[in-house]
Amino acid sequence: MFRRVVRASKFRHVFGQALKNDQCYDDIRVSRVTWDSSFCAVNPKFVAIIIEASGGGAFLVLPLLKTGRIDKAYPTVCGHTGPVLDIDWCPHNDHVIASGSEDCTVMVWQIPENGLVTPLAEPVVVLEGHSKRVGIVTWHPTARNVLMSAGCDNLIIIWNVGTGEAMIQLEDMHPDVIFSACWSRNGALICTACKDKNIRVIDPRKEKIVAEKDKAHDGARPMRAIFLADGNVFTTGFSRMSERQLALWNPEPISVHELDTSNGVLLPFYDADTSVVYLCGKGDSSIRYFEITDEAPFVHYLNTFSSKEPQRGMGYMPKRGLDVNKCEIARFYKLHERKCEPIIMTVPRKSDLFQDDLYPDTAGPDCAIEAEDWFDGKNGEPILISLKNGYVPGKNRDLKVVKKSNVLEGKPAKKAANTSPAESKASPHPSIQNEGKLEELLREVKSLRDLVTLQDHSAPAQDHSLIGR
Repeated sequence: MFRRVVRASKFRHVFGQALKNDQCYDDIRVSRVTWDSSFCAVNPKFVAIIIEASGGGAFLVLPLLKTGRIDKAYPTVCGHTGPVLDIDWCPHNDHVIASGSEDCTVMVWQIPENGLVTPLAEPVVVLEGHSKRVGIVTWHPTARNVLMSAGCDNLIIIWNVGTGEAMIQLEDMHPDVIFSACWSRNGALICTACKDKNIRVIDPRKEKIVAEKDKAHDGARPMRAIFLADGNVFTTGFSRMSERQLALWNPEPISVHELDTSNGVLLPFYDADTSVVYLCGKGDSSIRYFEITDEAPFVHYLNTFSSKEPQRGMGYMPKRGLDVNKCEIARFYKLHERKCEPIIMTVPRKSDLFQDDLYPDTAGPDCAIEAEDWFDGKNGEPILISLKNGYVPGKNRDLKVVKKSNVLEGKPAKKAANTSPAESKASPHPSIQNEGKLEELLREVKSLRDLVTLQDHSAPAQDHSLIGR
């Protein structure tokens, strides 16, 4: 796999440790859906797990401290009419989570302060625009309320969640199913892995492909592609001989390595602060980790955490949710068939003092720019916070959505597709219909004006944002 060269690195002796049974989440019916997402999403307050649900799709949201056996009657988030395929916590509000489903919709949910006490079936907003199942949802890293979704209709949509609008629609870029989609560190670009075996780097606001690599991995099984902090792209996939591979690109190959002949898709999790990539194979019972550097061979094998049980999925805790007093540099939430088991990765250190070299300033929960600024072409780097005294969560405000008409619905192609033959015939009373529409528009304009006036009077200047920090 890799030449075992002993190389100086502070992460060489990182060791993983699964927590004891009483610190696991037990008796959970983890989803059996055949989709290669991680099925689990975590933040410093909650762990969310996609589960089996009769008559629709559901996922559990548990406060981190609610360990032990989970009652079968525990309330779920259950508004989808088809199985949930992917979930993602908003990086700027620990109570907001997005979900994509086989029912072709994306839903955004507000989780109460202390978790659910009754089933949650009413999302804050339903985002409709995909014609086939939605397998990928991922929030913008630095702009508030910007969400990307990708579906089996080979389409990527970027939404302004605060208005419920589909702002950008990237069609005709992917001839086949999109396996993965990932934002760059400041969210200016996205990179995708597609079933046609190509990796694409896309500028979503210009709606153009800025770099493309054909046949990044020759194998037919799914690939994954993620951005690294320096702008390089890290991928996992399969060779023509069905060996699992990992590679570094820019956009030509910098480094390609064979791993093994297992057939589980490798899910990469990347820590931008330490340049460590963790690979969790679906169906594997191990987590491998590698350090990315700018010296050959660029991808350096560090170690492997192994356990007996294979993993059905994996959640990855943001850096601000880790225990810095224990030199914890990563925490995973491993899904078994019936439970979720936290695994902590630790760098052994003797000193009790804060280890600055392990914890450079990391991305905090504050957004750098608003959705409107990003859609207007501005970029914002992540706002960094120090973990020296541990992370203290602030109070999150509720997600407010001011619905507007969908900007994409006005496009001629959309209208033609959505108009029935009966509607396309000339109306016998055009003037009455137009008057009705005009009145409706005037009412809408008035209510929006009232809302703006109200906000100007009641909120401080910096507090016009839609999701609380």
